Amino acid sequence: MIKAGIIGATGYAGNELVRLLMGHKEVEIKWYGSRSYIDEKYASVYQNMFQIVDAVCMDDNMEELAEQVDVIFTATPQGFLAGVLTEDILKKTKIIDLSADFRIKDVAVYEKWYNIEHKSPQFIEEAVYGLCEVNREQIKGARLIANPGCYTTCSILTAYPLVKEGLIEADTLIIDAKSGTSGAGRGAKLPNLFCEVNENMKAYGVTNHRHTPEIEEQLGYAAGKEVLINFTPHLVPMNRGILVTEYATLKKNADGSLPTYEEIKAAYDKYYEKEKFVRVLSKNQCPETKWVEGSNYVDIGFKIDERTGRIIMMGALDNLVKGAAGQAVQNMNLLFGFEESEGLNLVPMFP
Repeated sequence: MIKAGIIGATGYAGNELVRLLMGHKEVEIKWYGSRSYIDEKYASVYQNMFQIVDAVCMDDNMEELAEQVDVIFTATPQGFLAGVLTEDILKKTKIIDLSADFRIKDVAVYEKWYNIEHKSPQFIEEAVYGLCEVNREQIKGARLIANPGCYTTCSILTAYPLVKEGLIEADTLIIDAKSGTSGAGRGAKLPNLFCEVNENMKAYGVTNHRHTPEIEEQLGYAAGKEVLINFTPHLVPMNRGILVTEYATLKKNADGSLPTYEEIKAAYDKYYEKEKFVRVLSKNQCPETKWVEGSNYVDIGFKIDERTGRIIMMGALDNLVKGAAGQAVQNMNLLFGFEESEGLNLVPMFP
């Protein structure tokens, strides 16, 4: 058994981590960190944990926690981990950070898009971007994992094989993304009130959403060059789920023809056929959030538009599982040599 601590255990992603780790045969949770609920019983914050979790919430003292556990999950706002991380902490424990503090390699880009100073840029270079299906081998030997978020995971995985294989013009990529309200966190915010969200759909962060440079950076690695995209997120009135619809111009074959369905499918199969948690759907099937809810799966589909010479790629995942806590557990499994799917064999919930 390894010992785990969670900082930010009372947020939605933190609570999802608790739920998943409670079903993991190799992990014991030793620390339920929450600045807002110190000394309160965890089950009083989340009643679903009544008679399941008897622990009380503790503080966010990373130095003390590092002495007690093998891995720390930080499900915290941007800036927290960067503000407290030290070499001494990293020498004692592994860290999986669910914030964006170490996802972007260029500190100036991070500071521009997040509008905060990065307090520990010396750790950015060694941090591994925890997209398991892409960086599996690097993850295994890391001390610090930058766990990707929901929009980025879905957006990158949906387009990655076609960018990597040069089947699309990466700079023509347009990503239209929609998220359930849990993606905004548990804090009380006026735009997230029921009356504001219900019977409504809205775009936000248009042209300036802070996940844009993260998606561009990772797809740029796949393309082997700088990539610029349009990314527009939308808030929809549901609890969980991410759906992305991505549009790009196809690169023509040498004879001037468009790639066929079989060629596109072969590219997806090359990267995902052996991946447990990425399901490439059958021809003409479109992903739906309800078919991945509560699971660590990503469903991907595509359709070629021969009239315009473009391809429409679609992806769906649960923002709290594969988009946050599930991916963090998947990273932990790789770090400690466990079966990658341990604790994550979750059949999607329906209805």
